[in-house]
Amino acid sequence: MANSNLLQVSGLRKYFTGKRGAAPVKAVDDVSFTLDEGKTLGLVGESGCGKSTTGRSVLRLIEPTAGSVRFMGEELCGLSAGALRRTRRHMQMIFQDPFASLNPRMTIGELLEEPLIVHDLFDRAARRRKVAEMLDVVGLSQTYASRHPHEFSGGQRQRVGIARAVITRPKLVVADEAVSALDISIQAQILNLLQDLQREFALTYLFISHDLAVIRHMSDSIGVMYLGRMVEYGSREHIYRTPKHPYARALLSAIPREHPDEVRERIILSGAAPNPAAPPAGCHFHPRCVACMKICETEAPPQIETAPGEFVACHLYR
Repeated sequence: MANSNLLQVSGLRKYFTGKRGAAPVKAVDDVSFTLDEGKTLGLVGESGCGKSTTGRSVLRLIEPTAGSVRFMGEELCGLSAGALRRTRRHMQMIFQDPFASLNPRMTIGELLEEPLIVHDLFDRAARRRKVAEMLDVVGLSQTYASRHPHEFSGGQRQRVGIARAVITRPKLVVADEAVSALDISIQAQILNLLQDLQREFALTYLFISHDLAVIRHMSDSIGVMYLGRMVEYGSREHIYRTPKHPYARALLSAIPREHPDEVRERIILSGAAPNPAAPPAGCHFHPRCVACMKICETEAPPQIETAPGEFVACHLYR
């Protein structure tokens, strides 16, 4: 499987304008990462950390405020609407709520055929064959093509959402909390399906989740986000075995033990996450950090490469 950079994100920012006179909300603030073809990057962090906004900004479902997003060597920021539409065939999204993302008035067959029509792929007969094939691939009966979304369970609807995202054979799929609304037993089935599809169609995933166990299961590399910033980034093995940022260490300490005899220190963070509209100065994490130093209160830490491909934004490693 290829190992070239499919996606390169540099200095990505997304600021939302507040009420008149209010400071903008910096939902994504100077986020950078790369994603190799055929691999999975997991974005993890507390609710409101900016991980979903990052995914949507990468696809330009919302317009970034600043930064660079290069996909297959092409700069997406500033791309014209027509050129972006052509590129969209190769980058798709799986949403958290499959019911909300599927038009209830359309049949499953129509929902799956629509992306092929939009991107002018195949004739009508070939499109119908592709729909039937894709239903088989995601574990649904071809007879379901004539039914509507409300006739299915949450897990079945998510299978439809996955089929809809993959039917154009994209290069990149952004999965935004794709299993968080499902029962645990169904989550495992959907995660296994996503991994099977990745192997079969050489997919690259940007996988967004607040669930550390799910991120560990799915990801090759991981980015830990806190209040709009990427505080640590590296391989799955590095993040889970030797996390460096105090926030990453606290998050990972909350994962349930795999064995009753396993010894792990539980790190309890003090206070709640700050208001994104009024984040603390300096390092955003410093009010909750047990290792806080004077410099943390006034100066935002730069991204420091602690080993090849491993980065942390923390003054402890300067």
